[in-house]
Amino acid sequence: MASLQKNLDHWCERGILFLLLGMMIFAPLAFGAVEEWSVLVIQGISIAIFILWLVRLWLNPKPKLLWPPLAWVVVAFTIYAVGRYFTADIEYVARAEVIQVLLFAFVFFVVVNNLHGQSESQVISFTLIALGTAISGYAVFQMVTHSERVWNVYSGYVGRAGGTYVSPNAFAGLLELLLPLALGYLLAGRVSIVTRILLGYAVLAMGGGLAATFSRAGWVSCGVGCLFVLLVLVCHRNHRWRALLCLVVLLAGGGLFVGKYLSKTTGFADRIVKPDASAPGVLDTLTRFVIWRAAEQMWQDNFWCGVGPAHFDYRFREYRPELIQERPNRAHNDYINLLADWGTIGGLIVFAGMGIFIFALAKTWPHVRRAEDAFRSGQSNRFAFFIGATGGLLALTVHSTCDFNLHIPANALVGVTLLALLASNLRFATAQHWFRVGPPTKWALTTVLVAVIGIFTVVEWRGGGETLWLARAERLEPYSPARAVLLEKAFICEPKNFQTAFDIGECFNKQSIYSEQDADARSAINWYARAIQLNRYDGYSYLNTGMCLDRLGDHVKAEPYYSQAETLDPQGFYMIAHIGWHFVQIRDYAAARQYFLRSIRLDYKNNDYAHTYLNICETKLAEGASDHPKLPFDY
Repeated sequence: MASLQKNLDHWCERGILFLLLGMMIFAPLAFGAVEEWSVLVIQGISIAIFILWLVRLWLNPKPKLLWPPLAWVVVAFTIYAVGRYFTADIEYVARAEVIQVLLFAFVFFVVVNNLHGQSESQVISFTLIALGTAISGYAVFQMVTHSERVWNVYSGYVGRAGGTYVSPNAFAGLLELLLPLALGYLLAGRVSIVTRILLGYAVLAMGGGLAATFSRAGWVSCGVGCLFVLLVLVCHRNHRWRALLCLVVLLAGGGLFVGKYLSKTTGFADRIVKPDASAPGVLDTLTRFVIWRAAEQMWQDNFWCGVGPAHFDYRFREYRPELIQERPNRAHNDYINLLADWGTIGGLIVFAGMGIFIFALAKTWPHVRRAEDAFRSGQSNRFAFFIGATGGLLALTVHSTCDFNLHIPANALVGVTLLALLASNLRFATAQHWFRVGPPTKWALTTVLVAVIGIFTVVEWRGGGETLWLARAERLEPYSPARAVLLEKAFICEPKNFQTAFDIGECFNKQSIYSEQDADARSAINWYARAIQLNRYDGYSYLNTGMCLDRLGDHVKAEPYYSQAETLDPQGFYMIAHIGWHFVQIRDYAAARQYFLRSIRLDYKNNDYAHTYLNICETKLAEGASDHPKLPFDY
């Protein structure tokens, strides 16, 4: 019986490892797992992982729990995230964000307690390095062939390569995690000569992939991570000359590659020589500072708890500066975004965790560092992983100051795994973080795991149905009645999704314009009301409600909706132009003219709507002044 339990436990452990590897391979290949369908796949795999951990917990008669100091921080932030969810203004986006927090928190504990062995660390590291090498080859192919497609999807990035990611910056975030890791194993790992040659190829391939992204922050961040690895090895007698030689080769080879080839590419001219701030994915320094200032103002207005989990993008219009007319999605700085979304409490927990992690690394360092010995090679896979993973996380930390890699699920998953493996290395320094799991603890942990598995299962079921109907609706003609029917089915699966309610309202709204049926306009108003109830910060639900009321002839009732819409997006050129349309409907052309002028000042180039209506207003005002009509009265 004991032998059977041991064999089952072994296979459960192998199952956890293979499922985790499958998840980490799938996520980068699926566009970085930024789309809902790919997130559902990852969550489905995680359910299987949690079940296997639960089985292992009960198979072992005397289970142990590894609990490094960082675990307390993970628990603290997870509890805070769950509590903040119940007070969030927009339930749908808060739930999605908290589910990701739960996912990464439990992945951390799964890795720490099931995959902390040296062999597991090596398997995970080499799998990730092989994956990064393969995707880098694809990225180089994209650059050489000037391809703007990722798999079968048009990326929109001309002259830049993102590998299997749509965003080249996000792909650079993955490579900056893996390049220092590969470099550590190449120079300090105890591996065969064939493996070392393959690692050398991997470093060169990932370097080429990183160059193809033309991500300036990615280059700098990865350079910091690799420089950290090389400086550590330079300070070690057994690795000094090898590290110096590698540094010279990388600098000389990189300089030659840039001078002879990279400098002649379109991407280099657009990104390095003369950056075009209007190109996709390009934000100049001024634009970033403006976005950071808006995020800082959000934090100041919601100092302790922030605006809510993942609420930054939905609250941004209210704080929008004139310079930014598009949705930035994130603050392009993970630390400022953290404070805006989670407030000072969330920031203190995370920054305290960073301090505790650095302290644990310092405490672990003497126990993983190989002794300097003239008669030994000093090579060690434990040492190689330690410096390589630390360099990768350092690079990600630097890059997070001007991008949002921690919100790319694939990168966050790799980062959390490396973080957990490094945190588990503290067991080499002391045994005080191992705990016997008695019956009360076992039952408590079982209850938590069963609850998480149940929550994830419900989320999978609802999200799967919603994603299916939304995908089918996407293939139909925009705003058609058939599309509205499928969107309503998606809304039944997920009745908290305000965007679906808004899209259904849009279908009825557009149908009312062409059919001139009051019933369609009233149906649109009802759906916009649902969207407002689910997300009271979306000014366009108020705007479109007002426009429907105007078409119904109820101009007085429409006024407060326009007023609220302007309050929620006071600097949006599109919003201001359509409020001007309202004043055209009530024939207050002087007021309408001011709104159109203001809209044009906010965006002159991409604003045909405001230009057209401004001409109409000026014509009408001129007619009133001269008393000679120039246009039909009902133009």
